[in-house]
Amino acid sequence: MATRNRASAKAAGTRFETSIAAYLAEHIDDRIERRRMTGARDRGDLSGWRYAGQRIVAELKDYGGRLLPGTWLGEVEVERGNDSAGVGLVIAKRRGTLDPGDQVVLMTLRDLVSLLNGGRP
Repeated sequence: MATRNRASAKAAGTRFETSIAAYLAEHIDDRIERRRMTGARDRGDLSGWRYAGQRIVAELKDYGGRLLPGTWLGEVEVERGNDSAGVGLVIAKRRGTLDPGDQVVLMTLRDLVSLLNGGRP
């Protein structure tokens, strides 16, 4: 197996983001797409995702090591705030499968309540 360097990690991340965006666009809303880099005020990796009138910010992680929920949920919370979105969540690569539908979703209970009730508690 080849050693992963910055360029190969970036390419893998792009492939992962593209596959997740395509899956969500096909199954939820065809306006969902990869977001272009926005600099210091990152607003997540996807755009066009809404549910119950709220924007959803997603941070996508193609990460081969252990899941880092605390770190990643902190990151997506900043991005949610930058986007004034109602919900933030993390979609993380699951080892052993490339199927976008088999990947892992992490969110706080507050974000789950916001998603289901249409507003942040």
